[in-house]
Amino acid sequence: MARDKRKKINVALQGGGSHGAYAWGVLDRLLADERIEIEAVSGTSAGAMNAVVMAEGLVEGGRAKARQQLKDFWERVAYRVPASPTAAWDNGWSKTWEKAWGLDQNPAIAMFTWWTQVASPYQFNPLNINPLRDLLLREVNFELVKSCSSHVQLFISATNVRTGQIKVFTGDEVTADAVLASACLPTVFHAVEIGTEAYWDGGYMGNPAIEPFFKNCVSQDVLLVQINPIRREEVPRTAHGILDRLNEISFNAPLLRELRHVEFINERLRHGGLKDTEYREIFLHRVGGGDDISAYPASSKLDGDLALIASLRDLGFKAMDEWLAKPANYASLGNASTMPLEAMIKG
Repeated sequence: MARDKRKKINVALQGGGSHGAYAWGVLDRLLADERIEIEAVSGTSAGAMNAVVMAEGLVEGGRAKARQQLKDFWERVAYRVPASPTAAWDNGWSKTWEKAWGLDQNPAIAMFTWWTQVASPYQFNPLNINPLRDLLLREVNFELVKSCSSHVQLFISATNVRTGQIKVFTGDEVTADAVLASACLPTVFHAVEIGTEAYWDGGYMGNPAIEPFFKNCVSQDVLLVQINPIRREEVPRTAHGILDRLNEISFNAPLLRELRHVEFINERLRHGGLKDTEYREIFLHRVGGGDDISAYPASSKLDGDLALIASLRDLGFKAMDEWLAKPANYASLGNASTMPLEAMIKG
């Protein structure tokens, strides 16, 4: 299909550790559909990694290469950088426990959580050893990423430690350090220093950022790939479950703020406001955030097991495939939203 006849969309990728493999599946399915062109990606944490890996592949060899790059990257995440922080003292018993009792009951996870509450990463990791940095530098050619603007625009979110404000890296700013900043959990890693500023995980202020799509993109469509469920029916009763739910709520708060902002802008535009501005109506769509992803406990975001990553990838691929299979969804691109925005932002 001719490129100018494809429907352009923007993609917003939430962060979520190993659950980012769900977004890999979504991107894999989108890249397989010649009817659609991804104009821009906004990503946070694992979403930022997916974004830069895909962008490198698009520059190097188009859609097929981008799909292969994503596959290779996530397989190497599983093989070379076990996402579970318990790997440091796991000699096999931890996996055995996990299979029998589940990750939430894994004593190594509990021990690590306790340790991060009594010691900072500057104390227990004074050399700032970060396997993710090594993986990114080994697997991603950031010179290609910097030249990706003719293929896809990137917007990578991090949180400025000193100001508490969001920082969106784009263009030549998208470096390995920018991606590491976007994924920097402050209880696990040193703050990432870029220039004179220090950054933590982008999930605190932009998970993911949607505002850049207003100012920089032609497409009015934004596909949100939601990793963190907004709603859970069960009230957590365990200390671990309570902390997990608090983290989900915290990392969804900036998304809900962005969605309210989009709805405010859309309403003003529908009523004749904001004329002669850079704003135009944004059409929102979503995959994820429902029963499919919420079936996985939040603690499994720390699990780098290849089988888990593969199952999440397949789940994301299936969700995107089912969305595209509905003629009304494809027809909506460029015309209307399909996301139940009011239900999301009003609970």
